[in-house]
Amino acid sequence: MTVHSNFINGEWVSGPASSPNLNPSNLADVVGEYTQGDASHVEAAVAAARAAFPAWSTSGIQARSDALDKIGTEILARREELGTLLAREEGKTRPEGIGEVTRAGHIFKFFAGECLRMAGDTLPSVRPNIGVEITREPIGVV
Repeated sequence: MTVHSNFINGEWVSGPASSPNLNPSNLADVVGEYTQGDASHVEAAVAAARAAFPAWSTSGIQARSDALDKIGTEILARREELGTLLAREEGKTRPEGIGEVTRAGHIFKFFAGECLRMAGDTLPSVRPNIGVEITREPIGVV
């Protein structure tokens, strides 16, 4: 059986161990064998995220919207496949799995649209002729 690795910094990385993922509604159904990461994998993933942060945090809203929309489109295009896999992994019915995957695709597409809306709050100040503007900005890897 193929062992599925972790995707870290654009590469598939094997770990020191792996474990099977069993369908909880049919323990004879092995969904797959998956790498178990260790502390070094976490450190590498965090370092990769930190390295990507400067470019991503200063990218334009259109690039962010396009990325989220592309993810949503791919999820929806593969909803049957991903929903079936999700049903096996979680032991739920296939229609529930497909519904959950469909919702995830729609959420990505919704937030693709939200990227394009310059949102913030403007509040009155206790000082005359002064306004308070609140905006959201990326702060870093969390």
